[in-house]
Amino acid sequence: MADDGRATVLRDVLARDRRSDALAHRHDPSGRSYDYRRFLTTAWKAGLFLRNEGVRGGMAVAVAADPVPEALLSFLGAGLLGATVEFEPATLEGVKALVVPTARLGEFDAGPSTRRVGYGAEPSDPPVAYWERDVWSENPTLPPDRPATDDPLLRVGEDVYSHADLVGTAVAFADEHDLGPGDEVAIRAPLAHPGVVAGGLLAPLVAGATVVVPDGDTETDLGVGAGPDGVTVAPDDVL
Repeated sequence: MADDGRATVLRDVLARDRRSDALAHRHDPSGRSYDYRRFLTTAWKAGLFLRNEGVRGGMAVAVAADPVPEALLSFLGAGLLGATVEFEPATLEGVKALVVPTARLGEFDAGPSTRRVGYGAEPSDPPVAYWERDVWSENPTLPPDRPATDDPLLRVGEDVYSHADLVGTAVAFADEHDLGPGDEVAIRAPLAHPGVVAGGLLAPLVAGATVVVPDGDTETDLGVGAGPDGVTVAPDDVL
């Protein structure tokens, strides 16, 4: 945390004292929603689950780029450990854990050193972890890991973005658009873009606003990517 109380690493954004009954995330296609208490707690549990799967700071975690709750929470949980997340990587070389819909597991050439995690349908293959069951069973506590501001958080191709890069951009974006509780920010582009992660996911969380994955003609206060929202920002203009 910076001297002025602003978030500098992902752990600050997901801190225990930020839990509340305010709406943190709404996934319109499925009708699911999370208040800040449940959303933060589930992110912590996702981190502990990945930790139990062997993920540690400096390791790589691959996650599907579809903005469903399981993908968002896996990104946050891995980041709490100091792991580097890549959405839809071209290769799984050096990847410690793969988190994708169970139906897509066969699309990825995961070697024996990569822990496979499926969500949605329960995997029929016993060695494959089941996200919904295994994350749910974890303790609702913050992982003990404490990544530094310059530790990597997101990889996009050859580019790597640190906690400071993404959280700092999120804080600035939230300030620029005067985001606060009650505001809604729509994710309208793939998570594989750093501007979507910083502006569409982290900025509303920093501000206590709501991360929305829209369905159809849903309109929000601010959209990252093209859409019918009150204000739209291109991902490239965020980061």
